Amino acid sequence: MTDTTELSARWTTRLSELATRHNVPGAGLAVLHRGEIVAETAVGLANTEAGIEATTDTLFQIGSVSKVWTTTVAMALVDEGLLDLDAPIVSALPELRLANEELTQDLTLRHLLTHTSGIDGDLFTDTGRGDDCLEKYVALLGDVTPNHPLGATMSYCNAGFTLLGRVLEAVTGVQWDELMRERLYRPLGLTHTATLPEEVLRFRAAIGHLGSPPAQAPMWGLMRSAGPAGLICSTPREVLEFARLHLDKGVTGDGTKLLSEESVAAMQTPQVELPDPHILGNAWGLGWFLDTWDGQRVYGHDGGTIGQNAYLRVLPEAELAICLLTNGGDTSSLYRDVYAEIVRELAGVTMRPAIEPATEPVAVDPADYVGVYQRLSSRMEIVERDGGLVMLDRITGPLAELAPDTEKEYELHPVEPGLFVVRRPGFGLWVPVVFYTLDDGTPYIHHGGRATPKAV
Repeated sequence: MTDTTELSARWTTRLSELATRHNVPGAGLAVLHRGEIVAETAVGLANTEAGIEATTDTLFQIGSVSKVWTTTVAMALVDEGLLDLDAPIVSALPELRLANEELTQDLTLRHLLTHTSGIDGDLFTDTGRGDDCLEKYVALLGDVTPNHPLGATMSYCNAGFTLLGRVLEAVTGVQWDELMRERLYRPLGLTHTATLPEEVLRFRAAIGHLGSPPAQAPMWGLMRSAGPAGLICSTPREVLEFARLHLDKGVTGDGTKLLSEESVAAMQTPQVELPDPHILGNAWGLGWFLDTWDGQRVYGHDGGTIGQNAYLRVLPEAELAICLLTNGGDTSSLYRDVYAEIVRELAGVTMRPAIEPATEPVAVDPADYVGVYQRLSSRMEIVERDGGLVMLDRITGPLAELAPDTEKEYELHPVEPGLFVVRRPGFGLWVPVVFYTLDDGTPYIHHGGRATPKAV
C-alpha cells in the first residue's frame, strides 16, 4: 500500500519547486491510484494580488475538462434512449438552424462529441446571465460560416459543446447547470464543484494570471453560455472522483450506476484520428482525447480559461488518474514535469516525448506553405523571411476581447515536411503546426487543435 502521507508531503515539496521553476503562481494536485487518493497537495497563491494561499480545497477553473462531464451526461441520456449518437441533432432540437441545410439536417451527436461538425468553434458571444443563455447562443450559429465540411476533419469546437448543452436541456427540460448537479455533482458526492460565480464565491477560489511574469487577469471567468464547454470549477480531488466514475465503469462509490459499461467503453474508443497527433493525443474518442504512453492506454482532457489551465490524465491499466489545476505561468511545462515523474513512479511508464525541431536540416519549399489561413477567430499568415518561414498569428472577432495580446509572430522550425513547431516567449515546450489537405484538396493548417482553411 502507498504511504499517502509521505507521498503528499513529498509532492508538496516537489510541486512547489516545479511551480517556482515554471513561474506558476498557484497549483493543486491530486493522484488516484488503485482506488484511493494517494497524494493531494496545493502550493503557491490562488490570488497573487490579494495574497490568498492555494489550498487543497481551493476551486480552480477546470476549463474544457468540463466537456467530458457534459459528454458523460449526454451518454447517460443515450443509455436512457433520450438521445441517439447517430440521429440528426435537429430531431431533438427542431428549431436548430446552422449555416447551411446539409449541416442543419445531418449534424449528429457523434459529430459534436468528436469535434468533427465543422462549426467554427470559437464564437465567444455573451448571451447574458439568464437561464436561456444557451438557447440564445445556439440561435446565433446560423450566421457562423463552417471552417470545414461536416465530418471532413477534426477541429476543436467550443461552440459545438454549447450546442450540446442546449440539446441536453431540450430533451430533459432541465437547465444545464442544474443538470450537472442532478446527474453528476450530487451522485458523486461533490461538495466543492460549481459553475456559477455566485456559487464559487462560497469557497476559496483561484483567479487566473496572464503574461510573463504572470499578472492577475483582468477578468475572472467566461460568459455563462460557455458553461457546457468549459465553466466547471472544482478541486483536484473532486475532478478525480469524476475520473473514478470512468475507471469504475460508470458506477459510483455507493454502487449507483450513472453510465453503462458500454457507454464508458465507447467514450474511450477511437472515433477519429487527429491531424496533429503531437499536442494532445493521437485520436479522439467521445469527449476524451486518447493517447498511448510507453504502450499504455491514456485518456484525458486539458482545460484553459482566462489564465487558468487544467490537466486530467487516466491510465486505466495502471488504475491511475492524475489531476493538476493551475492559475498562470508555463503550465504546460509544469504538467509534463509533474506527470512524467508520477507515471514513472506509480506505473513504470515513460511519457511520450514532447515534440521538438529536427536536429538535421529539413528540405522545405516555402511555396508549399505561404499564404493566409483564416476562420472566425483566427487569421494566420505564413510568410517567407530570410530563407525561413514565419507565422503571423492574429486573434480576431469576439475572442480578441478576451486576449491580452492579439497579434503574435513565430518562426516556424521544421520537424519534417508539412510539420513545424513554434515556441511562445517565456514558455518551454514547442507547439506543432501541421500543414495538410482535405480529401477535396483544400489546404489547411492544424494548430492548437483547430483546423484553419487556406483563404489566399
